[in-house]
Amino acid sequence: MVDTRVNIGKLTLKNPVLTASGTFGYGDECGELVDVRELGGIITKSLSLKPREGNPPPRIVETASGMLNSIGLANIGVHKFIQEKLPLLRKAGTAVVANIAASSLDEYARVLELLEEQDGIGAYEINVSCPNVKEGGLSFGTDPLVTGEITKRLRKLTEKPLIIKLTPNVARVSEFARVVESEGADAVSLINTLVGMSVDTRTRKPRLSTVTGGLSGPAVKPVALAKVYEACQAVKIPVIGIGGIMSAEDALEFLISGASCVQVGTANFIDPAIGVKIASGIRDYCEKHKFAALKDLIGSLEVSKELSVISSWL
Repeated sequence: MVDTRVNIGKLTLKNPVLTASGTFGYGDECGELVDVRELGGIITKSLSLKPREGNPPPRIVETASGMLNSIGLANIGVHKFIQEKLPLLRKAGTAVVANIAASSLDEYARVLELLEEQDGIGAYEINVSCPNVKEGGLSFGTDPLVTGEITKRLRKLTEKPLIIKLTPNVARVSEFARVVESEGADAVSLINTLVGMSVDTRTRKPRLSTVTGGLSGPAVKPVALAKVYEACQAVKIPVIGIGGIMSAEDALEFLISGASCVQVGTANFIDPAIGVKIASGIRDYCEKHKFAALKDLIGSLEVSKELSVISSWL
């Protein structure tokens, strides 16, 4: 038997496959379609202090090898989540990670404080790609000082693992990874979606109501893999890889490049059981290639020192 366990701070995952926030609901909707106990963990849909309706439709567009979304962080709010969803998640049989979204630093803190009062949550993932309303709507995650301040503030409020989800829409994700590591983050997850848009040539109008949205799916995997590799070279804390993972082969690329675990996102819309299949495929690979433990596979990419130095300058 391969030891597929992964540690994220104080949290131990049974295997390295998690569901990405926003692609698996709150974790209770897919119970009839997949045995969630076979997943390493469930990451909830983003939670804000108050319910959010999100952006008006159309807010999802299929693209070549991917999809654009502009959901606008629509969610039921943390209070309703605690009342209606968390009791079911406590019985899920796998780790539960609460994803938090906010429009101010105080809101991040308040949502986490409310969740801290509850049992059943193993860790927090902080979505810093949210618009900072006090700074004109710019994303928290595009300013390393602000991202560090969020991490520092939230670190004081919990002893549970704190995962900061980084945006790829910056020049160097390694800079942000180092900042949050220095402020006490237990892990970073990346990438969040890339900015993209699509135009209907018949109407000469944008296909999304918000003009631009977040691009995900297989099209972003090479970018995601490069960003994850960059982060892995920069920090000692675990890096969680996200972006275009559709198969065990895709997930293995991230693990070999240094990611401690992965999140499966867009693929869940095609097959809600894909995460379980990917976890099984990773286990089969380890058995075939004589890896007794997953930790021996992680970061096993063979790169010469000369090439490693060159890539750090790209």
